[in-house]
Amino acid sequence: MRRTVAVVGGGCSGVLVMRELLRCGDEDQVVLIEPDEPGGGVAYGNAQPWHLLNSRAGAMSAYPDDPDHFVRWSGAAPGEFRPRREYGRYLRAVFDEAVAANPGRVEVRRARATRIVPEDGGGAVVLDDGSIVRADHVVLAVGGPTVARQPFEHPHYIDDPWRPSVLEALPTDRPVLLIGTGLTAVDVALTLTADDRRSAPVVAISRRGLLPLTHTVDAAPPEEPVLDDCATLRDVIRAVRSAAGEAGDWRPVVDGMRPYLDQLWTALTPEEQDAFLRHLARTWECHRHRMAPEVAARVVALREAGLLEIRRGGVAAWPGLADYAAVVNCAGPGRLPGAAGPLVGGLLAEGLARLGPHDLGLDIDQAGRLVAADGRVNERLWVIGPLRRGAQWETTAVPEIRAQAHRLATDLRPRPVLAGVG
Repeated sequence: MRRTVAVVGGGCSGVLVMRELLRCGDEDQVVLIEPDEPGGGVAYGNAQPWHLLNSRAGAMSAYPDDPDHFVRWSGAAPGEFRPRREYGRYLRAVFDEAVAANPGRVEVRRARATRIVPEDGGGAVVLDDGSIVRADHVVLAVGGPTVARQPFEHPHYIDDPWRPSVLEALPTDRPVLLIGTGLTAVDVALTLTADDRRSAPVVAISRRGLLPLTHTVDAAPPEEPVLDDCATLRDVIRAVRSAAGEAGDWRPVVDGMRPYLDQLWTALTPEEQDAFLRHLARTWECHRHRMAPEVAARVVALREAGLLEIRRGGVAAWPGLADYAAVVNCAGPGRLPGAAGPLVGGLLAEGLARLGPHDLGLDIDQAGRLVAADGRVNERLWVIGPLRRGAQWETTAVPEIRAQAHRLATDLRPRPVLAGVG
């Protein structure tokens, strides 16, 4: 029997899961719902040439069964850090190839999903053009929560630095304040200083004033810390520090932990998870999500030239806000429900979904299906990517989303009907 699967969102998560559904679902029809070109999304759609991937090319294949696919497609060396804009083109090529290989099985609806309504045997996706897509299964692939809101006012406050051209008109002779010192702030600083005309500094502030750390030019093989006897968060911290000391570099140890991070996260008690989020999460992110060496060198040069300043502090009490030409929110995703977009907010309001652990994402079962407000699992509504965070920890990067897409498509694969049964 031919089924229809609706994929809401055409960024990285949507493209990867669409391809896997086509590959694993035999004759299933896939409807991709995305108002923009498939393959872009927040991460790649509005990237500039100076915005590089934060992972090496060898880790970025869209195909779980062909780890060198992106390397061959781009002509890159496995250890290179390629432009994010190029990776967006790659995802579009993956999308086009999947469509061409499965004629008649893909429909693209260039509209925005506004509501999901469960129906007997499936779900209906309501679009902003007034139409409805009915499907046997619906996969939510819309990215993570929206940016964390900031409690202050400024006459030129930019809440989304990824809006097209939003940074281009800012004057270069007045300082700009960035809220946050993570990878988004680094990207914005690179954009604001790209033409070498800036004479006033870009000032980035955060509570701890920590920048992401840096990849080495040549990658060392991952090294797994010994975690078998770790029963608590303190045990894990001790084991990681010990392994990093023995290795002489923390990077291979952090990379070696990656396949086990979700297992470690779910093994922690809720109290330990909360302690990690309050005291260690930012430090971990600086080590885990690192800058490409070329980006780090540019950041060093900007700081030495006085064009980029990193400061500790809270924006609400930051002195002289009126002196800044603009304040740009680079704080990263907020927590739900406050940071829910209209579609996710509607699911929460209607009880079709509930908050996941620590309000970082939506609650799911082990397969990635939505858990409703009453605790029941909706067998037809699925989540992939950053909205799984909280229930899972490592769920925002391509290798993990690639694995999620494969498992989801495998779980949806029609089961053969045995002769004589039923």
